[in-house]
Amino acid sequence: MDLDWLKDFLALAEQKNFSRAADIRNVTQPAFSRRVRALEDWIGTPLFARGAQGATLTPAGDYFLPLADELTRGLLRARRDTRAVGERVGATLSIAATHALSFTFFPGWIRRHMRFEALGTLNLISDSMDACEQIMLGGEVHFLLCHHHADAPTRFEPSRFQSVHVGNDVLVPVCAPDAENRPVWPLPGRAERPTRLLAYSQASGLGRILAAHQSGGSGSAEVETVFTSHLAATLLTMARQGHGVAWLPLTLAEDDLTRARLVRAGPERFDIPIGIRLFRSVDCRNRVADELWELLNGSPAIPDTLIPPAG
Repeated sequence: MDLDWLKDFLALAEQKNFSRAADIRNVTQPAFSRRVRALEDWIGTPLFARGAQGATLTPAGDYFLPLADELTRGLLRARRDTRAVGERVGATLSIAATHALSFTFFPGWIRRHMRFEALGTLNLISDSMDACEQIMLGGEVHFLLCHHHADAPTRFEPSRFQSVHVGNDVLVPVCAPDAENRPVWPLPGRAERPTRLLAYSQASGLGRILAAHQSGGSGSAEVETVFTSHLAATLLTMARQGHGVAWLPLTLAEDDLTRARLVRAGPERFDIPIGIRLFRSVDCRNRVADELWELLNGSPAIPDTLIPPAG
């Protein structure tokens, strides 16, 4: 039995589609399918009925669904609580951050707010927004640092998770320049020549924000998707090479814009202002996490009664 098998099962049960579930789990579809089959082989009966319309739970799968959810939560809780006992000695601080922020915003931000000698061991997990949400919901990290927009809510219930605004950013449409320093793929595109869009995959939080913003009809443009990735850095490279236009965080694209490796693809009405927020859960905390939260939020730390007992 592998914990990933349970997570794969839950993702497929929710999505009912192998391709979408594999994307969310950040694995290739063939590898995802093999892991689902391995779980079925381990149990000894099919859990999904495969068909042209996707995957639906068999009666056995339907019976196993709440058990898999309970098993996953129980294993994650056991790991979290056991780790918490050790962390109180080592003062480990664990932070999940989306890829784009982990190597642009995070280093300077954490240096401004905490002395590294006071941190003990700092563990940074960099992944897609969907993966970071799963890690946070599982109680595996103290904090999650991510981009945020009111039109694209997270999966965090306000009753369980708190958040604080720690910075600002802007999603800017950029592309490669032509010989006269004009955008190769200008916005808005034309019906006869749509602008090639380098898009975010479903697992990306920036893609979630962009989709929510565009569904509101703000800054519409004639575009056709030609490439998808959950990594903003990959979209930056593709845009730099002239393959299309990508909406990138200014914190990531600023250097390329300054050096004219990229140019704005359209007027500022296509920009999307976004925030940077830090989320925390009362289910995973220690002294160092409390100190950082109190420093950022200007409020007293959560009472010690909410710390999981050591025994």
